[in-house]
Amino acid sequence: MKKANNTKNVYIILSYSGTNLSRLIRIFTHAEFSHVSISLDGELKRMYSFGRLNAYNPFFAGLVHESANYGTFKRFKDTLCEVYSLEIEPSQYVTIEEALNKMIKERKKYSFNIVGLVAAGINVKYKPKKSFYCAQFVKHLLDSAKVELQLPDLIKPIDFRKPKEMKLEYKGLLRKYKKKLS
Repeated sequence: MKKANNTKNVYIILSYSGTNLSRLIRIFTHAEFSHVSISLDGELKRMYSFGRLNAYNPFFAGLVHESANYGTFKRFKDTLCEVYSLEIEPSQYVTIEEALNKMIKERKKYSFNIVGLVAAGINVKYKPKKSFYCAQFVKHLLDSAKVELQLPDLIKPIDFRKPKEMKLEYKGLLRKYKKKLS
């Protein structure tokens, strides 16, 4: 499928690193992937999510800039992933970019929603303001731009696989991902 000239892509990255927390999430969700990130570039140089701020300490978490080359994904070299592209309107792309930049600028105002993460594992929604776990964060950005994917309110990383608008670009080790040049 050829991309229309007037659209842009965002990238949704599902991952499983094998950390203790990711294994616990996998047990509760019975899903192949336990984490989701968003990137505005196809090379995934700038992936964002809510997760651990330090690769060695899972207890300090918040808005993170992720990469296969540093942090948690560098430490856990065998991180499995699926990379999806999603075509959106340029105005939606700008809205996501602006919302993300605002959150980055005000990152100290945001917290990791650990209670919501645990609640989601038992199918209970808990979403305080300015507090997210990874899937809530990605959904929040898409919702802010009015990207219609019909994602559930009680969101889990694996739910990003379901919309027909998502195009699977890659499946394998995150460290081996290379954007295909079209």
